[in-house]
Amino acid sequence: MSGVTYKKAGVDIDKADSFIKKIIPMIEKTSRPEVLGKIGGFSGLFKPDLKKIEDPVLVSSTDGVGTKLLLAEIQNKYDTVGIDLVAMCVNDIVVTGAEPLFFLDYIAVGKIDENKLLEIMKGITSGCQEAGCALVGGETAELPGMYDRGKWDLAGFCVGIAARKDLIDGNSCSHGDKLIGLASSGVHSNGFSLVRKVFSVAELKGKLGQELLQPTRIYVRPVLAALKKFRIKTIAHITGGGFLDNIPRVLPKGLDAVIKKGSWPVPSVFKTIQKMGTIPDKEMYHTFNMGIGMVLAVESADIKKVLNHFQKNGLTAWDIGVLTTGTKQVKFEQ
Repeated sequence: MSGVTYKKAGVDIDKADSFIKKIIPMIEKTSRPEVLGKIGGFSGLFKPDLKKIEDPVLVSSTDGVGTKLLLAEIQNKYDTVGIDLVAMCVNDIVVTGAEPLFFLDYIAVGKIDENKLLEIMKGITSGCQEAGCALVGGETAELPGMYDRGKWDLAGFCVGIAARKDLIDGNSCSHGDKLIGLASSGVHSNGFSLVRKVFSVAELKGKLGQELLQPTRIYVRPVLAALKKFRIKTIAHITGGGFLDNIPRVLPKGLDAVIKKGSWPVPSVFKTIQKMGTIPDKEMYHTFNMGIGMVLAVESADIKKVLNHFQKNGLTAWDIGVLTTGTKQVKFEQ
């Protein structure tokens, strides 16, 4: 009788090594000049150029994709959730005024499925390229006993940098500043536990599921370009918690955000979710982005120029509201 091996215990090191070798060409496409060393070391090495950055501040973010992964399983499509993973982290970085520099991923699985993992990595590397950040490392953990065969999870970690004077904290916001909404690409990566309560697996296997699986939009390049040209006073990434939780996070005391309903076209997918689940308006705006992935505050005199900037950069944007004296609440008007 042969002895117990790690492979017999459920962990196949050779298969993991084979997977890593296959993804190296993908990872190399995300490289930046500041990346040192080679893929596969114990740590990722990155030497930032600090000569042009006054009083530099490192900015970090970590996130996951949540139960949207279950929709990927239903659709048997895995090449977009990696984009979601990157987007959730880099979008949180850029709202502070920082440029994302490098990214690391963590993939936990019950059993390595190389084809599925390669599809996931296609999304992660594609997202990093779109955001302009380097994928400098990661971990693929085969965890039998913790995850059943076919079960998995994704997490990501990103570091960015900004000059301290360029950090955006919302403190310069004032009464009368205008609010700009940047179009989302759909539901993004929040609210999927509610979505799965509303729709059956059979319904999510069809076109609706395909639409819901659209990856989270990455806003890094157009927002960084806007920050160089205009005075952007604050930015909120509309993620979990929707409008009601995320906008107050970036407002100073003494101000409310008044959002004008009807100032942008709410995508039909949200209307379908609301109708099929008989979900109240407040719950929708507290859970989903409703077609707005980011909200920016600018001086009223600048709004047309900022809107034109985003249109020229291929990103639809709308004048959706105003800041008024208040108590850090989000209010809606028709």
